[in-house]
Amino acid sequence: MKNIILVGNGGHSKVIADIIQLSNEYNLCGYLDQKYEKKEISNGLIFDNIDNFKNYVEDYYFFIAIGNNKIRKKIHEKLNLPNEKYAILIHPSAVIGSNVNIGFGTVVMGNVVINASTNIGDQCIINTLASVGHDITIKDFVHISPNSTLTGGVFIDEGTQIGAGACLIPCIKVGKNSIVGAGSTVVTNVSNNKLVVGSPAKVKKEIN
Repeated sequence: MKNIILVGNGGHSKVIADIIQLSNEYNLCGYLDQKYEKKEISNGLIFDNIDNFKNYVEDYYFFIAIGNNKIRKKIHEKLNLPNEKYAILIHPSAVIGSNVNIGFGTVVMGNVVINASTNIGDQCIINTLASVGHDITIKDFVHISPNSTLTGGVFIDEGTQIGAGACLIPCIKVGKNSIVGAGSTVVTNVSNNKLVVGSPAKVKKEIN
């Protein structure tokens, strides 16, 4: 099995750790987080400050277990590791269709369905019970929240979050760094840096 270190030790990392434990590919060895001042070992796990990440590059794979898209991207840029050093984590209950591509550092959580000919970028979160249709493109650093539905042909640009329980009709395009509010129904395209909410979803405000 491959040894892996999680970057971040909060709520999201608990779910990632559970998926790793169900994996036959990776062995969880520890956590890097700013809250640790120096290296400690407890119950066989390493706990160290993220600034010491270079000490682990040679012997470990990494996974950025941070739910916030902007922070996850900032840490990814700080680490500046080759993509191949990041694990791809898929819960065993997920259903993955044919010709689906999933990027490095992306997690697919429990009971997710991803249908045929869909492309998912690096460092994404496809959260519990999300339904991702056919021929969809999801760019890097995107979070598809629990129980959301993307129907066929949807395009989600970098850094965007689709809120829990949201639904996007076929071929909708959502721009960069936008947020679709929980429970919203998106029936028209969404441009960059917008918060949209409601059913049908309407622009609530600009996001800086």
